[in-house]
Amino acid sequence: MPADTRPLAIALMGPTAAGKTATALALAERHDGEIVSVDSALVYRRLDIGSAKPSDDEQARVRHHLLDLREPWQPYSAADFAADAHSAVKDVLARGKLPILAGGTGLYFQALLRGLAPMPEASPEIRAAISARAAREGWAALHAELAAVDPLAAARIHATDPQRIQRALEIWQLTGKPISVWQAEGRRQARFPAKVLKLVLAPAKRSVLHQRIEARFDAMLAAGFLDEVRALRALPALAEHPAVRDLPAIRAVGYRQAWDYLDGATDAATFRNQGIFATRQLAKRQLTWLRSQYDALWFDPQHQHRKLDAAVAAFLPRS
Repeated sequence: MPADTRPLAIALMGPTAAGKTATALALAERHDGEIVSVDSALVYRRLDIGSAKPSDDEQARVRHHLLDLREPWQPYSAADFAADAHSAVKDVLARGKLPILAGGTGLYFQALLRGLAPMPEASPEIRAAISARAAREGWAALHAELAAVDPLAAARIHATDPQRIQRALEIWQLTGKPISVWQAEGRRQARFPAKVLKLVLAPAKRSVLHQRIEARFDAMLAAGFLDEVRALRALPALAEHPAVRDLPAIRAVGYRQAWDYLDGATDAATFRNQGIFATRQLAKRQLTWLRSQYDALWFDPQHQHRKLDAAVAAFLPRS
């Protein structure tokens, strides 16, 4: 087998609140790198506090890519991300920098590094009909329907993940073929332009991650998260949107719970508890996906930064 002579890149993965931002910044500064965000919330403008978007100071320290690409009401798919990220990585490499792919969205990493199976184009009419049914029957009922027609997809898609439930049912209704079959038929994508070292940043103890999630959520509230959501709700494009709750930006963890609270559906204490619980559930799903990355190296952010640095140094050429 010929040697892999592609330039090098680092993928820094991990659950939410694991400390990826600080680690990515440190790696970029130490190794002349730039950060390519792999996060489905950070692509949206105006979602700053609740998405833990890198601050202006952090963005000034290290160049970031794929932040603020869309307004919250505009569509953005994993295929869009893969195309944008390929361009960003090639740009970073062309300038002699080290691409550091940092984030927690497993679907985006998969789309970028492995490619996506070819899929039919979206049907606005079918999506609207599915959304209308969900409003009447609830997403749990639609997940049960998906389980009947595509048990493999239903096993991978959580019953509280409307976007993926909707897409799977849409594919079934459009083609009569389950989305799991489409996915199994193969992926078509040009080879990724770099050889990648996969690193996972995750506390060894789940309780530590839970504490970090709670502390970060409270810090977001103190930083004005609810005011950020109030500003979103005042935007005409969102205030007048016929299905605003189905938008991926508004379904993002924290934003969905804040939206309900500002609608008067919950009190402040319930909102906080729901936001923290939803973030923990997100982290659980992220960890499940990360365990499928058998070629990744795992590091505890509390105790193993030196080992992580050593793994990166061993991967990169000596200067």
